[in-house]
Amino acid sequence: MASVTAPSQPDTMVTADGIPLKVSLKRAERRKKFVAFLLVAPLLLFIVVTFVLPILDMARRSIDNPHIVNIMPRTVAALENWDGQDLPPESVYEALVQDMIIAREERTSGRVATRLNYEISGMRSTINATARRAANLEPPYKEALIDVNRRWGDIEVWKVIQRESKPYTLSYYLAAIDRTYDADGRIVQVAEYQRIYVDLFLRTLWLSVLITAITLILGFPVAYLLANLPLKYSNLLMILVLLPFWTSLLVRTTSWIVLLQSQGVINDFFVLLPGITDANRMQLMHNQIGTVIAMSHILLPFMILPLYSVMKTIPPTYMRAARSLGANPLVAFWRVYVPQTVPGIGAGALLVFILSIGYYITPALVGGRSGQLIGNLIAFHIQSSLNWGLAAALGTLLLISIIVLFWLYNKIVGFDNVKLG
Repeated sequence: MASVTAPSQPDTMVTADGIPLKVSLKRAERRKKFVAFLLVAPLLLFIVVTFVLPILDMARRSIDNPHIVNIMPRTVAALENWDGQDLPPESVYEALVQDMIIAREERTSGRVATRLNYEISGMRSTINATARRAANLEPPYKEALIDVNRRWGDIEVWKVIQRESKPYTLSYYLAAIDRTYDADGRIVQVAEYQRIYVDLFLRTLWLSVLITAITLILGFPVAYLLANLPLKYSNLLMILVLLPFWTSLLVRTTSWIVLLQSQGVINDFFVLLPGITDANRMQLMHNQIGTVIAMSHILLPFMILPLYSVMKTIPPTYMRAARSLGANPLVAFWRVYVPQTVPGIGAGALLVFILSIGYYITPALVGGRSGQLIGNLIAFHIQSSLNWGLAAALGTLLLISIIVLFWLYNKIVGFDNVKLG
């Protein structure tokens, strides 16, 4: 591209085709940016489709509440002016009968029954029985519906229907933090025997931190050996570290079941030692101990590899220089070597923590009731109870808590200090 000076404007550089040089450079930069965008567009589309959209859909499901307002529109409209002081008027009961007749014909009454059953136990049978008999009911509908099921004479049931008749709800989030609405619409704690989610969140965070600490303690010396041993020995050790990646996760977890069970290999070994008899074998499975042991083993390579990649770049001359300046081996290691491994520690800790906080298979197999994590309960609501709204709320709260922890980590440590090599 040749450049000449325009006769009319001697201070302005132009290209051979008469375009100002600055304009031509800007066009070239725009073309480069557009080409770069086209190159990354498939990856960007993949991330949006497989990551961003599912997260947005999960957040939508956590507040989505379409069943009552769509399937019982007449009842919802009739309840708009109800003051909640006494049982609804006859017009509300008549609207309910009409909605139940249509819902029975369209086979949608089960959705309303399931939604209301999340709020009041036993409403599933109430709605289904009402839908079956609605076509045969005659005025006065209030007495007829109460004869079908006495719940229709309970003012609390109507308050719940009125409250949950909006297209969006916070009920799932309240349930996810062990809260609910009382008779007056105030947010209160659920009964003590129903408080499970907050404790499960705290247990998940605590076990994730504990597993991260254990993998760091076990993985640091292994990574140090990998980085400092002669090549022929470090290659063999690296194969042993990578070996778990070549084995199915289910196989590894099942192997721990064989090792940890009451009649397993570990208990058989300890029985041979003095002080432990066959009658008092240790309970190493179906509790938090089994979860921590199995997950620490499975996630250990995710701590070793980032540490190794950072340690490999640390020049050994630093340690020799510290020794030559009078530091003993322990002080040289702690004051010179360890600070340089902080980026690898941060990367490994993040990897292990992120993976452990959402783990599902291993806690489900070896954790039992006390070793379950929040991911197991999310899976239960998706697969068994089919309460997708509550599962989405739990997942969204878990995502928010991770983002908050990341923010705190960035404030305290900083993501600039995290390296994979």
